[in-house]
Parts: sequence; C-alpha cells; structure tokens
Amino acid sequence: MLEKYKKYEFLFTELVKRDFKRKYKGTSLGMLWSILAPLLNLLVLDLVFSKFFGRDTPNYITYLFSGLLVFNYFSESTRTGMTSLLTNAKIFTKVNVPKYLFLFSKNVSCFINFLLTLCIYFVFCIIDHIHFGFHMLALIYPIIMLAILNVGVGMILSALFVFFRDIEYLYSIFLTLLRYLSVIFYTLNRFTEQEQRVFMLNPIYVIIKYIRQVVIYGQIPSLAYHGLMLLYAGCAFGLGCFFYKKYNTQFLYYV
Repeated sequence: MLEKYKKYEFLFTELVKRDFKRKYKGTSLGMLWSILAPLLNLLVLDLVFSKFFGRDTPNYITYLFSGLLVFNYFSESTRTGMTSLLTNAKIFTKVNVPKYLFLFSKNVSCFINFLLTLCIYFVFCIIDHIHFGFHMLALIYPIIMLAILNVGVGMILSALFVFFRDIEYLYSIFLTLLRYLSVIFYTLNRFTEQEQRVFMLNPIYVIIKYIRQVVIYGQIPSLAYHGLMLLYAGCAFGLGCFFYKKYNTQFLYYV
C-alpha cells in the first residue's frame, strides 16, 4: 500500500485539494464554516439541554462539545466516504488506480476539518477551567482509532452504495438513531449498570467516553478499554478492506 501511495502521491494530493475546495466552493465564509458550524450546533444544544442535564453535570459545555466533536467527525467522514466511489467513477473506469485513494482523500479532508474544530474545543476547555497536563496526550489514541473506524465504515458504505443506492437514505436514519444513542447531551446516571454496559456496544460512545474521561476527569481508561476501541476500529477496517478486495472488479460494472 505504501508503494502504491508513492506511485499515486500526486493524484492523492490533488484529490484532497479538490475535495477540500469543493466543500467550501461558493460560500462566503469558506473554511470558517468548519469552526462556525459546530459552534452554532453546540450553542443550540446547550440552550436546549443545559437546563435539563447541565445542572448535575460538571463542565457540561466540555461534556457536550466532546460528544459533538466525535460524532460530527464520524458523520461527515462516513457520509462523504459513502459516495466516494460513485463520484469518482469517471476516473477509475478509465484509469487503473487504487479505488481506496478516493475514500482516503475524503477522509483526509474531513480530518483537517476535525483538527480545526479540535483547536476550538481546546479553547472551550480552557474557558471551562479544564486542567491541561501530560494526560492530554492520551487523546492521540482515540483520535487515531476514530480515524481508522471512519475509514473502515466508509469503505463498507461506499462498497454497498455502488450496488444498493438505498443505503444513503437508510444510513441517514441510522445516523439519527446513533446520535441519540451516543450519549452526547445527556448522562447515563439514570440507567442501571447493566443498561450502561449496553451502550458500550456503540463504538462512537466508547470513544466519546474515553475523551471525556481524559479531558474532564483527568483519568486514562484501562488497557481493556483501549483494547475494546482497537477491536471496533480493527473490525471495521478489516471488513472494509475485505469488501474492496472482493468486489474490486465488480465496481466497474455498477457505477
């Protein structure tokens, strides 16, 4: 894969530039929307839910922003990744290039947006009197796991989308459900311990909880918790690679 990347490095770089420019083409604020969009979303949710959950939740703004940060990155990355094959069909049907390059370019573009939002997130942490220490370096791990998870899910969705266009609408409904099951704006205090374990089946919540533990409480989760995130990310990425390898030639006949 590294050899192929070096061979198609120029194409990959141009794809990333194109995807990034296309996202803000025709907008007045351009890249500022990467910052304004999550901030406005945060403001709305804070106004709506702070009175219900913010009273009993310490550092509620940071708590809320942590959930939005992870979920918005996952949602954007997988949504754009889902259509990566079809939108680039004119290229790979004429030129023999690795098809995963199109998905990777979408993910790099989304990752840049994520990093911009992450900077604003840290500013909010400072305003919310969050303590910064060496424990913050632990955030690198969940970010890497989230990026791998996004690529894996994106590969699965993009492969399925070539054969079943209804996936786009079904996934939109799924994301709505996932948003409410990821414990973004509420807490699990009202649930029993057994019910709380069920939420651990959601990899997005697992990553959100990890980030909250590190940022808000200054605690680094156990090795088993690290292993759980690795399992989710590895399974998604492995399944995505399987789909791309199995249906590599069939993509040409359905796009």
